[in-house]
Amino acid sequence: MASISGNSDDGRRARPNDVESLVRRLVVEVMVGGDFDALPELVTPEEVEPMRRWIEPFRVSFPDIHMEIVTVVVEGDTVAAYFRCSGTHFGPWRGHEPTGARFENVDELYFFRVTGGRLHDMVSVEDNQSRLFQLGL
Repeated sequence: MASISGNSDDGRRARPNDVESLVRRLVVEVMVGGDFDALPELVTPEEVEPMRRWIEPFRVSFPDIHMEIVTVVVEGDTVAAYFRCSGTHFGPWRGHEPTGARFENVDELYFFRVTGGRLHDMVSVEDNQSRLFQLGL
């Protein structure tokens, strides 16, 4: 893995292991654990509220969410992370009332840019077709 080129606020460079740790904490603490207070430590200030608005409704829809971290790759100031996501449909999602059905191992791929030692500019690709199919929607 290459070192991260984004400088932190105090001039230090974020190391790949540091960046991988940010991604792991985002998944474990925020996505799965629901600890939104951790967001300011993990993402840039302008990303905190958008990230909360994206994650919080998904956690309401699938409160037992599980995300397996398959691979995290750090290259320059870019992080690519591949996950497998599972959860039970207990709340409304995309206009669909809860089914109580479960989806398993849906592929998700995320790309982040690292700025100031924090994650920024997330782009995601999720296999929602598989998720919808597994939920019977």
